[in-house]
Amino acid sequence: MRRGISVLIFLILMFVMFEILTESESILNSVNFSLNVFKNNVFPSLFPFFVLSNILIKCGVPEFMAGIFKGVMHCFFKIKGVCAFIFFMSIISGNPANAKYTRELYLAGKINRYEAIKILCFTMFSNPLFILGTVALLFLQSKSAGILILLCHYTGNFIIGFCMRWWHPSETENEKVSLKKAISDMHFKRVQNKESFGQMIISSISDSIDTLLLILGVITISLVLTTILDNVLTLNSVFQSVLNGFIEMTQGLKYISLEAIALKVKCIITVMILSFGGFSVHMQIMGILSDTDIPYLPFLCARVCHAIISSLLMFVLFDLWFGLT
Repeated sequence: MRRGISVLIFLILMFVMFEILTESESILNSVNFSLNVFKNNVFPSLFPFFVLSNILIKCGVPEFMAGIFKGVMHCFFKIKGVCAFIFFMSIISGNPANAKYTRELYLAGKINRYEAIKILCFTMFSNPLFILGTVALLFLQSKSAGILILLCHYTGNFIIGFCMRWWHPSETENEKVSLKKAISDMHFKRVQNKESFGQMIISSISDSIDTLLLILGVITISLVLTTILDNVLTLNSVFQSVLNGFIEMTQGLKYISLEAIALKVKCIITVMILSFGGFSVHMQIMGILSDTDIPYLPFLCARVCHAIISSLLMFVLFDLWFGLT
């Protein structure tokens, strides 16, 4: 059995290599496209937040936020207050940043394995600037559609988080923490960290660059695979665009926006792909979590549920939303 799998993998790799050699022009174009996506979208939107989040974690900001938001986090999601840092930072910065924040707090012992799995499942947010800018204005050319996509996408995550609240709920944190106490705890954490502020910045930059290079590599491989599939498969253009989107979001969403289909259908497909994340994003998250024992399967199941929930919300709300706007 194992020998058969090894032979299959070998044949697939040989086929991919053959396609790269024979279709070098289209492959090079896809690599250039991945570099442009990284340069224009991924790096500017993620690098500042990666560096900032590393510094904030070392300065004890998650503990500060735990003191302030622990009641809210436990009430809605039955999870530790320290997870508020992952939740809010993920909303601002988008995926795969949630995996990086989860990994940092898990390795630091701030959350346990079940809490890491749970928070990872419902913080898969696409960057709001990407949705409202690139998707809404550049691709769909409709600001109203972008706002509705954002609402359906985010609401789907909140529903998943609420549904998972009774799955291995965290213990109630009964200690009342005043703002003064939270600030004091953050200061104590900063004193415990023996790195100077300059060292924290350097180590945060280095760690962020390593993660971003991983993301660039995964995006490039994903786009090469979509190019090979486009060259090999002969499908309906809409199905081809959807398939591309489930492999690499940006390219797929661009192709979907160019299809001659109704805006409602475009929005449903778009929010479904954004909520699932695409093979590229999944590989990025698996790479970030590779040195932990956080399993991938619950995250995958959550993404399938997220895609279904958000697309159903779009189907129900689209006519009402555009009727009001």
